[in-house]
Amino acid sequence: MRSHQLHADHARSFEHNRFVYPVLSRRSGGISVGVNLNPDKTCNFDCIYCQVDRRSESETRFVETAALLDELRSTLQLVVSGEIYNTPKFAGVPPHLRRLNDIAFSGDGEPTTYKNFDELMAMCAAVKREIDARDWSSTLDPRPSAIKLVLITNASMFHRPHVQRGLAILDENDGEIWAKLDAGTEAYYKLVDRTTIPFQQILRNITAAARVRPIVIQSLFMRVADEPPSEAELAAYCDRLNEITAAGGQLKLVQVYTVARRPAESFVTPLTDSEVDAIVALVMERTGLKASAFYGNEDW
Repeated sequence: MRSHQLHADHARSFEHNRFVYPVLSRRSGGISVGVNLNPDKTCNFDCIYCQVDRRSESETRFVETAALLDELRSTLQLVVSGEIYNTPKFAGVPPHLRRLNDIAFSGDGEPTTYKNFDELMAMCAAVKREIDARDWSSTLDPRPSAIKLVLITNASMFHRPHVQRGLAILDENDGEIWAKLDAGTEAYYKLVDRTTIPFQQILRNITAAARVRPIVIQSLFMRVADEPPSEAELAAYCDRLNEITAAGGQLKLVQVYTVARRPAESFVTPLTDSEVDAIVALVMERTGLKASAFYGNEDW
């Protein structure tokens, strides 16, 4: 299996797991162990580029905490020990990517909508500390430091007290927030993210979170009905980034990426590599922020 095909393979299970799934992550630069807090596929966004098919029911409706924690422990051990590279799915991972980068709270919906988000974060952080504390010197995994916790989020719920408690736990455990921002204008936001949540609420929440700790912005741009984002939209997007930093928000990185897995909507297609590079250059020029490019895949 070619490297770009591995990056595109983000199946929501590994063997018999229901809540935890290892993937080769292009943005992490290694193995990411995903934790799915939305097995019922419920999300408060309905992004046009999402690969989750929300028209069909999920086999698993609820998070079973004990099962999730058991899956997390066993999957982390599988990765750090190097045993995962003996499996057919991961045997082709290049040597320089054979590293455990993070535990990522992502999955089939917005993780912060989980009602016990703060409690689950605390329990997963405890498992992470168990793994960090073990002596892995005889294993194949070249982990240079502690495993990160990464929250991949649309930032819609940051104002809720239990979510703020969960973010504090993240901060205490080598955590990082990757907050979605796919637009510069309300109109494009509604087109792409298809939600009733006001764009200004997302911007307020991102700004408030970034005032407390440095965060990563993740922005997916694509062709919609064969049309890339307009120059005016991209300029407005850069304006929003500048407004966040002007208000005291700390943005450590802007990830500019495009479609790499087949989305649920057929009218969504990837940008070319050069188009992604052009957006990265624009962001750096207009904001002074660090930005990285992640390319698409038309070989579905």
